[in-house]
Amino acid sequence: MKDAESAASFALARASSGSREEIGADDLLLGCFASLAQFGILQLGPWTLDLEAFGIDWLQPLEPGKGKIRYAEPVLEIFSRAARIARAEGAASVGVDHLLAAFAAEESGLAGELKRTRGISSASWRAAVAQLARPAPGKQTREPGLRPAREYLTPEEAAEVLGVHVQTLRAYVRSGKLPAHRLAGERAIRIRRKDLEAVLERVAPGGVGKSESPERP
Repeated sequence: MKDAESAASFALARASSGSREEIGADDLLLGCFASLAQFGILQLGPWTLDLEAFGIDWLQPLEPGKGKIRYAEPVLEIFSRAARIARAEGAASVGVDHLLAAFAAEESGLAGELKRTRGISSASWRAAVAQLARPAPGKQTREPGLRPAREYLTPEEAAEVLGVHVQTLRAYVRSGKLPAHRLAGERAIRIRRKDLEAVLERVAPGGVGKSESPERP
């Protein structure tokens, strides 16, 4: 799912190209639609939304105009609501799905018109957005808020992976037990994730607990 920046960029371009001084809620909602649409069409639950029906030429990207522009107060409230939704979901950042979910409470403007003309309730709107945010079958997923695993780790991150104190990990590096790499021209070091196995030893059967001692910082 795309982050909120894609929808906000569209909203800014739409408002500024119309020589307006404020970005309205309709601009942001259309930005959400545009960022998720394919071939100008967005399937939101059982409802098919055509960007052309909203006056958007999906084949012609909007060019932002010049001049100072600001968010209208209702837009700031929607961003705030979306941030609360994202936090409740454990997400690391606000996504377009969170913005769309925030529009479920809107009764005015384009969102209100769509809800009235298509018989959409707040619950059915949120249900449609939840379905939209669900990964496609077979697509690899990860827990909300977690970033994909990186190959190179900081000493603190590597220590957390091993479950040891960071000073213990640095001792492994100093003794040569754990390979490390220095960033060019800097003192900072990085450890490859797969190299962490170098400090692990296989425990012989029956050997657990015989020589273990509490780790000291």
